[in-house]
Amino acid sequence: MSLIDRIAALETEVEKASARTADEVEQFRVSMLGRNGAVTELFDAFKQVAAEEKRILGQRLNQLKQAAHARVDALRSTMEQDGVTEGAALDLSAPALTEPTGSLHPITLVRQRIVEVFSRIGFTVSQGPEVEDDLHNFGALNFPPDHPARDMQDTFFVSGGIGPDGMALRTHTSSVQVRVMEGSTPPIRTISPGRVYRNEAISARAHCMFHQVEGLYVDKDVSFADLKGTLDHFAKSMFGPDVRIRLRPSYFPFTEPSAEVDMSCSICGGSGCNICKGSGWVEIMGCGMVDPAVLTNCDIDPTVYSGFAFGMGVERIAQLIYRVPDLRMYWENDMRFLEQFTAAPFRK
Repeated sequence: MSLIDRIAALETEVEKASARTADEVEQFRVSMLGRNGAVTELFDAFKQVAAEEKRILGQRLNQLKQAAHARVDALRSTMEQDGVTEGAALDLSAPALTEPTGSLHPITLVRQRIVEVFSRIGFTVSQGPEVEDDLHNFGALNFPPDHPARDMQDTFFVSGGIGPDGMALRTHTSSVQVRVMEGSTPPIRTISPGRVYRNEAISARAHCMFHQVEGLYVDKDVSFADLKGTLDHFAKSMFGPDVRIRLRPSYFPFTEPSAEVDMSCSICGGSGCNICKGSGWVEIMGCGMVDPAVLTNCDIDPTVYSGFAFGMGVERIAQLIYRVPDLRMYWENDMRFLEQFTAAPFRK
């Protein structure tokens, strides 16, 4: 076979070349362009061609070599587009690749569960502005003008500073409860989940922005026993039927009497561990009976109605559920951390 015929035969072979795997593409490249490849052999034979034929045959050989390189590149590109790896055959029956499914943030999961627990016993959900005036954030809640919570170290003021004309990022969602009482007639049974802001140093146990869920129940003959029963139901719904709660006397300007709520440690079962600092108890929220002065500030007659209120940090509840040691991990947006939370391990 003459050299021109061999060139023509290889041109046809290159044009029709196909491959199912990356290995087959490499085999084709070696067979054509390798040290002992067919195109390389033609270039060796070209050295013996008469001078008058070299011009035409040289052009055909160069075109053949370029066509072989182009065909190898095209086959490799096809392999990459189809997701074919080394040694793997192209399976046309395989399902299409899909984007990974996302999940809710752990704080969102816990907040939704808290809302669900209270919704089942008749609590509605109320929302309010995150930038609040002094009346709703402090004044109507019985904070005296010299209360420490009004100090610049605790509050992010937007305008006006301390005083009746001041506007600040709300320090608690109790401001939403004030707005609900102003615009409603008892009975009132509501929870107010949302973000709150306090001028605190960020650490493993504290943050300048966090989430709260506060609850309010106002009606005739509401008692402290109703409050304790409600919170006991919440604790058992979140952490299991064996969990116990206890209430310790405390102080809040807007409730009287006031209490801190402790829960038997869900990690050690009350026997003592590093989470509960060996006491067998962990604090989960504050609560109390609504101060009559607060009811009066909201145009509700305290001689007819009484009520209770409570408030908890969602991050605190999430830490007890997920056992996350550092609050900052919730805000770093590290996908390795967030991808672990496809569902919350709540009690049924």
